[in-house]
Amino acid sequence: MMLSMQNLIYKGKAKQERMEPKTMDRKTRIKFHVLAIFVIIIFTFALTPKTLQNDTYYTISIGEHIIENGIDMKDPFSWHDDLPYTYPHWAYDVGTYLVFQLGENIGMGGFTAIYVATVLLAIALGILIYYALNKICKNPLVSFFITLGMLYLLQSFIAARAQLVTYILFVLTVLFIEKFIETKKKRYVIGLIIIPIIIANVHVAVWPFYFVLYLPYIAEYIIALISESDLYYKFTIARNKSKVKRMTLKQKPQEEIDKITAKIEELQKQKENTDRKREERRKNPYRIILKKRDAVKYLILIMIVCIFTGLLTPLGDTPYTYLPKTMVGNTMNNISEHLPLTLINDPKTLTVLVLFLLILIFTDVKVKLSDLFMIAGLTLAAFMSRRQVSLFVLIGGFVFAKLLVALIDKYDHGGTEQAVKAITSFFGKIITILLAILVSFSIYKGKINSPIVSESSYPVDACDYILENLDIENMRIFNEYNYGSYMLYRGIPVFIDSRADLYTPEFNGTKGEDGKYEGRDIFSDYLNITSIATYYENKFEEYDITHLLIRKNSKLNMLISRDDNYNTLYSDDNFIVYEREN
Repeated sequence: MMLSMQNLIYKGKAKQERMEPKTMDRKTRIKFHVLAIFVIIIFTFALTPKTLQNDTYYTISIGEHIIENGIDMKDPFSWHDDLPYTYPHWAYDVGTYLVFQLGENIGMGGFTAIYVATVLLAIALGILIYYALNKICKNPLVSFFITLGMLYLLQSFIAARAQLVTYILFVLTVLFIEKFIETKKKRYVIGLIIIPIIIANVHVAVWPFYFVLYLPYIAEYIIALISESDLYYKFTIARNKSKVKRMTLKQKPQEEIDKITAKIEELQKQKENTDRKREERRKNPYRIILKKRDAVKYLILIMIVCIFTGLLTPLGDTPYTYLPKTMVGNTMNNISEHLPLTLINDPKTLTVLVLFLLILIFTDVKVKLSDLFMIAGLTLAAFMSRRQVSLFVLIGGFVFAKLLVALIDKYDHGGTEQAVKAITSFFGKIITILLAILVSFSIYKGKINSPIVSESSYPVDACDYILENLDIENMRIFNEYNYGSYMLYRGIPVFIDSRADLYTPEFNGTKGEDGKYEGRDIFSDYLNITSIATYYENKFEEYDITHLLIRKNSKLNMLISRDDNYNTLYSDDNFIVYEREN
């Protein structure tokens, strides 16, 4: 009895000793996660700009219009007659307007409410990136620092625009794809089907990119399938066996049949030897990991199903046509965010690319072929358009984190755990929090006095003058692209605004037999007028312009200010309003 009790006590102590390290490790991880999330929150808050971008203003007005009139597929804000409008992010517009109204109703102010909502969305993005990196890379320390780096690189893309929501959805897409391949659980399939439906209604312009995220995994699967198929050996052996059968039926000499049989045996030995070498390479690849993951074949089926989600929107076929129309138009060549990336002018992106190359070239860390395809495709997209740099950072960050974790595990196994313990110690937490606050404050202090509406960027006072003194119902005003959205928010019909596609033939015209679109090219006319590539008076006569609201330092104003046909009605430090006499 005594011996039995001693054994029981011993087993209990042994069990407790085995459990304690696990419990302590779990507690350490939880402490680190809490600390990491706190740092991410204050860092993201510091990064989020206070001053609203021009797209936000038309977003508010369109949201209000949809709630009051529905989606009528017509533009209600420019003074051009009968321009069709596709409402490419109608759901986000409605959501933004509701936030704006909520802010007005509770006394916060509509713009302040939108700023708060943008901060919350940015924080949600930061926390989700950290969570997804943890799930995929299983290294909290690397996930934490990569998250901070990604947020810092994305700061110029964090704004009250639909893209902020789609960033969150793309992170979820990568997470669900990776976890589905790993586990084959159905809940990830449901998520992958829901996401493109949301994108088709929140930000239709990037809907096709959702499917691009599948391609590296599918390409890797197809290459692995081909490499393991042994088609040559199977076909040659089958052909020779058939030949032996025919020779036997025709009673050919046994020597000839034996010769073919020996060839078959030799081919089978070669096949076995090739299979053995392939298996050795698979277990210990040199640099690129090529593995046929069976779950990818179901991923192909999911992608095919998701193609039909573009129909689940009130916009008709817009999810399928919007991007192709945009790409053939001239807006891609003239709007700064669509222009090709110049590395010398973007040192941050250059630094990231150099880090990728250093790891891939000068270390022996192994990389999945799907990750290699992903980063190559994202790099190409970034070079084609500066706007895609955000996706290069957002999705490429996951690939970089995988490489970094592999590098750490190879050369410093266990170092991460020690670093996490040091950070979660009492002094480690104090130092981390103080450092995070210091860095965040240094970023935010330049924004403390920033206005939500910049009067140097948007004609606030000039719009006040127009609304108080001019007949906007019978006025055809010429304005510039960058602040047209603010003007329509104020209720002033515009010549142009940052809904650039609206003003191109691809969206307001029809496709001719020659494949070219015929319609009103208001966007090109605007470019030619403001760049002095055409005589402004001829175009103003064509459009029957009555007034102008332009920047004082513009090229156009240098000519207009000397033209007796234009009377100055209003002027401030940045903007000037003219009346055209004839």
